[in-house]
Amino acid sequence: MNINQVIKRPIITERSTDKSLKEGKYTFAVSLLATKIEIRNAVERLFKVNVKGIETIRVKGKSRRAGRSRRETRSADWKKAIVQLGKGEKIDVFATGE
Repeated sequence: MNINQVIKRPIITERSTDKSLKEGKYTFAVSLLATKIEIRNAVERLFKVNVKGIETIRVKGKSRRAGRSRRETRSADWKKAIVQLGKGEKIDVFATGE
């Protein structure tokens, strides 16, 4: 799988930002088919860091009512990965690429 297919986007919430500052753990939305080994290789190659550990969580999509007839729709399932980096390393999630 291609690196850009494995990692979709960083998850930037108050909780994930706090974990990155205090514990060195970064959260990413990843492909449902991605394995821990593929996620590790993608993060190490993209950000040039050493990955110490990975936790993956499969998140179920939410059910919602939508439309005029109020029929129930459902958002897609997705997977998130929490990546622990080595001591003293960090990823600039807000980098603009300049």
